[in-house]
Amino acid sequence: MTSSTEGRERPDTADFADTAAAAARTDGPAVVLVGPPGAGKSTVGALLAARLGTTVRDTDEDVEKAAGKAIPDIFYDDGEPAFRALERAAVRAALAGHPGVLALGGGAVMDPGTRELLAAHRVVFLDVEMADAVKRVGLDAPRPLLAVNPRQQWRTLMEQRRPHYTEVARATVTTAGRTPDEVAELVLAALESHPA
Repeated sequence: MTSSTEGRERPDTADFADTAAAAARTDGPAVVLVGPPGAGKSTVGALLAARLGTTVRDTDEDVEKAAGKAIPDIFYDDGEPAFRALERAAVRAALAGHPGVLALGGGAVMDPGTRELLAAHRVVFLDVEMADAVKRVGLDAPRPLLAVNPRQQWRTLMEQRRPHYTEVARATVTTAGRTPDEVAELVLAALESHPA
């Protein structure tokens, strides 16, 4: 079900509009981006939304709005199970009601129910190497699951999550050595190659 997109060919702008129109007809997001911290989901998501003439939504932001506090505070005050419950609800609502570009939190794919829901959507896995992730977000950022020995924790998280990212994705775009614009172009090309 997964394929890798490596070319740098830019799809026709008319194809972008077709992708957004197809998403509107299927009552779901134009594209759902999954991947680990530092993959560029938020940055690439904003670029994709601009190119598709739509909006971008980030489920981590939805969780923070619902909880009334930042994700690290949810983890520390309420625990990871409480965060994951909020995350499941945020993903379900966004998949049902957001027609634009959707960026999921890095661990959302760990939930079997979420993976089942994602099967009906256009999902692209943004694959990133740890060195690039460190450059983009730094591993000293306030990320609860990376608080102790962040490099080893990042590797462990990727070992656990990679099979789920690839399971739900229709395409994988490797971000190594690419600008956000280049990654956005490759995502759009992947959507054209792997229609709904």
